Amino acid sequence: MLVDSHCHLDFPDFAEDMDGVLARAAAAGVGTMVTISTRVRRFDTIRAIAEAHDWVWCSVGTHCHHAAEEPDVDRDLLIRLAEHPRVVAIGEAGLDHHYDFSPRETQVASFREHIAAARETGLPLVIHSREADEEMARLLEDETSGQGAFPHLLHCFSSGPDLAKRSLALGGYVSFSGILTFKKSEEVRAIATQVPLDRLLVETDAPYLAPQPYRGKRCEPAHVAETNRVLAAVKGVPEAEMARITTDNFHRLFKKVPA
Repeated sequence: MLVDSHCHLDFPDFAEDMDGVLARAAAAGVGTMVTISTRVRRFDTIRAIAEAHDWVWCSVGTHCHHAAEEPDVDRDLLIRLAEHPRVVAIGEAGLDHHYDFSPRETQVASFREHIAAARETGLPLVIHSREADEEMARLLEDETSGQGAFPHLLHCFSSGPDLAKRSLALGGYVSFSGILTFKKSEEVRAIATQVPLDRLLVETDAPYLAPQPYRGKRCEPAHVAETNRVLAAVKGVPEAEMARITTDNFHRLFKKVPA
């Protein structure tokens, strides 16, 4: 069985094809998926999708792109919403210095609230980090040394080796998306070789970043099988074994999802 640890089933791309998307995922061997929150104001929609399908779970959080739109989302609200039985993670939240859709100080403030919620609930924090490697690493280290460890996952990894190393040292996990399969992703694949087998996850980030050979098309959870295939080749283990490893790792991190 495979797990798509990060997709966005609430996005309009899937509105007219949800049944087909889920059927193709099942046919590809995907037995669990997590639909990830980017806006707490849309939480009711995300939660409803998870409630409607017993193999779909969800997170709650505000993406750093939208941190300025949702300044009232604090740790107390996140903790309260995370009590729902279908909520298995906090986020996604983090830092994005590529687009800077929200002021950087607002991104940091929001991210710290999400960290606090993850620490309090014990749910993994799903982290978005783009072109902010040093700032992200320092923030994770500062929070851990100051307030204590918290479970976290660097999702859709495309950063440099230093961030991966420093996150792993804090107990973090690393998730690879279709980016791993791109022809020009030699550095990402090189980093994957250095991530311990017991810290690896796979995802799609659907509807974005369709892996080879689906580049240019809408990504969907079924495509996680291709990322798993490439990750298996990179790590030098059989494809079925990599599926077992990433699924076991998922359940170790996402403890609220029954194994």
